[in-house]
Amino acid sequence: MVAGGLLATPLGVQAQQAAKVPRVGVLLPGSREPEYERRLDLFRQGLRDGGYVEGQDVIVDYRWAEAKLDRIPDLLAELIALKVDALVVDGTPAAVAAKKATQTIPIVLAIVSDPVASGLVRTLARPGGNITGMSLMTPELEAKRLELIKEAVPKARRTAVLLNPDNPSHALRAREVQVAAPRLHLEVQTAELRRATDFERAFRTIAAGRPDALLVFEDPLFIPAHQTEIVEFAARHRLPTMTGLKSLVEAGGLMSFGASFAEMFRDAAAFVVKILKGAKPADLPVEQPNKFELVINLKTAKAIGLTIPPSLLLRTDEVIQ
Repeated sequence: MVAGGLLATPLGVQAQQAAKVPRVGVLLPGSREPEYERRLDLFRQGLRDGGYVEGQDVIVDYRWAEAKLDRIPDLLAELIALKVDALVVDGTPAAVAAKKATQTIPIVLAIVSDPVASGLVRTLARPGGNITGMSLMTPELEAKRLELIKEAVPKARRTAVLLNPDNPSHALRAREVQVAAPRLHLEVQTAELRRATDFERAFRTIAAGRPDALLVFEDPLFIPAHQTEIVEFAARHRLPTMTGLKSLVEAGGLMSFGASFAEMFRDAAAFVVKILKGAKPADLPVEQPNKFELVINLKTAKAIGLTIPPSLLLRTDEVIQ
């Protein structure tokens, strides 16, 4: 009996230790593309920085919506059924759906444009509830992108904006563009699409308006899922493109200006670490990135017959030749 007790004790301890390994659910609206691999690499690094090695100190379950936003509620239900200790969500649609799905599981925002306007948190400083994380609540960003378009293309008079009306953040950003455009003597033309089958129609709408530039809002349906189609369309019409994601520029777009989304995933991991160590989301202020990068593709500029002013190149953080 004594021997049996001695043998049983380590097994009981092991079972308790196994039960203590926390589980984190990560919901990604896009697909397994290089852009997301960069983000997840830094997310895992952020966990390691906090003492959590994936597969050893923490279990991470991933779900991919493949740019189909209607799949998000079911994917969230799968993660919740796994009894995760925290949920990490990327993008406003996923965050809004997560808030509807649970008011008890801590939710960490990897990237959300405006969590206050979207009703996710009360304020950035005091989020309340079960949600915190990273925000891109910077109204001046769209104005800055328009300024960069105007600087790169001084004769520009009209810019098209590609947006997804089902993405709650896009309506807010479209208003920012409409406010900033008159000051820069720019007219704004919007082209909306909700699904992949809408691209040809949206492209026809843009082409018919004969814009001088194209501003592409970040959305998993656009980038990276269909960034090749966007780049090819812009090349055919010799349209300078501007967006917030570097990956579109790497694919052949002209310019991007925005925060590093990969770094924001690393920052989101820091929130997860704090929560796993006992912090409550309501007590963790929402943070914003403090570094923004300008990336320009000179090969694309040459292909569309555009000369980037030296003054703009001097301020560029990365030039793709």
